[in-house]
Amino acid sequence: MNRQIRLLGAGLMLLFVALFVNLNYLQVVHAGSLNSNPLNGEAVVKEYTAQRGNIISADGVTLATSVPSNDSFKYLRQYPTGALFEQITGYFSFTYGSDGAERTYDKVLTGKKSPFKLPTSIEGLKNFLTNTNASQSITLTVLDKLQTVARAGLAGRLGSVVAIEPKTGAVLAMYSNPTFDPNRLATHSAAGAEAAYKAISATPGGILDPPAYRQTWFPGSSFKIITTSALYDHDPILTTQVQPRLAALPLPQTTLELHNFAGEVCGGNLMELFTVSCDTGFGQLGLSLGAQNLYSEANAFGFDQKPPLDLPFAAASNFPAASTFAQALPTLAYSAIGQEDVQATPLEMALVGAGIANGGVIMAPHILDHVTNSQNQTVETYTPTKWLTATSPATAASVTSLMESVVNSPNGTGTAAAIPGVTVAGKTGTAQTGTGRTDDWFVAFAPAQDPQIAVSVVLPDQPAGTEYQGGTLAAPIAKAMIQTYLSSQPPTLKSNG
Repeated sequence: MNRQIRLLGAGLMLLFVALFVNLNYLQVVHAGSLNSNPLNGEAVVKEYTAQRGNIISADGVTLATSVPSNDSFKYLRQYPTGALFEQITGYFSFTYGSDGAERTYDKVLTGKKSPFKLPTSIEGLKNFLTNTNASQSITLTVLDKLQTVARAGLAGRLGSVVAIEPKTGAVLAMYSNPTFDPNRLATHSAAGAEAAYKAISATPGGILDPPAYRQTWFPGSSFKIITTSALYDHDPILTTQVQPRLAALPLPQTTLELHNFAGEVCGGNLMELFTVSCDTGFGQLGLSLGAQNLYSEANAFGFDQKPPLDLPFAAASNFPAASTFAQALPTLAYSAIGQEDVQATPLEMALVGAGIANGGVIMAPHILDHVTNSQNQTVETYTPTKWLTATSPATAASVTSLMESVVNSPNGTGTAAAIPGVTVAGKTGTAQTGTGRTDDWFVAFAPAQDPQIAVSVVLPDQPAGTEYQGGTLAAPIAKAMIQTYLSSQPPTLKSNG
């Protein structure tokens, strides 16, 4: 009997030790993963009751803030500018999670990711010891005034506008239609948020996937910036050739022909081809250049790569692999003019323009400028970084001259973007989609001699017709963006002599 009691006692002791070890493992070793587990309701509620810092535009406009609420969540996230910046700020919703800057910089806004800095004054030490607000605010690179111009330019039409500072990669504006008011999802009413989400999801245009950086379209002739760069980089003798004046180009491996827009007849040297956006000429140049050279150049400019934008789920633009053209040479001619299976985001085409503007170097696109703590002290500042070396300075200079001709020559397709006293470099695009409608583009930067801003504009799914083209629809929007930005910049000081 005593032996059985001793065995039972030993067994109970072993169970107690195992329980003790397991509890310590859960509470100490495994605590972090348990706290972050999405099934942990307490952790989720705690996250949404924490105070968050503000999101602020570069020109001082509050884009997102937290205000006290008379409910269990303690704070309600509000977006004072409504739908204007939704595709940049995103939303913060207990029911549907977060997106945009709210998602990327979540730990920064709540103070969970905070560079520790010792106070440097008695007042700073006092604030450090007594302050319980760990939240941090982020100031973005985007400008309210430019975002407003982009919205006004689109005038409710389907489309996107992206503006970038070429030398740093700072996103100055990024606006798209359709969009929505994030306050509708931030509500603490689960029923209200659900109704809003259903309505937003049902809106045509993929409203929950920001068109500026998550959706793609045929870039059309705006892609000729890349085709032309490939000529200089891979087979410069082609830049000296004169193409015959044609209305249609016979294509290899088929009896089909590549036609110019609206049946136009064009040809000539590279300057003439680029200025009037001659499809037959560029189709032939693409065939002469070859699939591998064209693919390599597209890849160098960022196609088939996800741009390192500090917003979630940025989409890669697409240029087909060189091997796909071996038995389909006609598609190579169409790809050289930005059609067939070529697809680009508005962000990517803005980066293409910015790369040419910056001497061939594409900087990593970013929306963060700096982070401040609850005492309004700057604790972190973004450092611009290079993403890609797309081409050489010499090629970039040659392509810039061609882009200037598009805007400044009397017969250029982009004359609607001309600004008195400012040299604008640009390229139009009017991509035929096979549906009888077009995707209309304009990519530009200015001033050409010292670029401060690069812009891409797309208005997809436009009716076919000469009044619906990149040069007539998109170029005026780019012009307004450039004018607004340059008019607010301090004049460049020039040394005498």
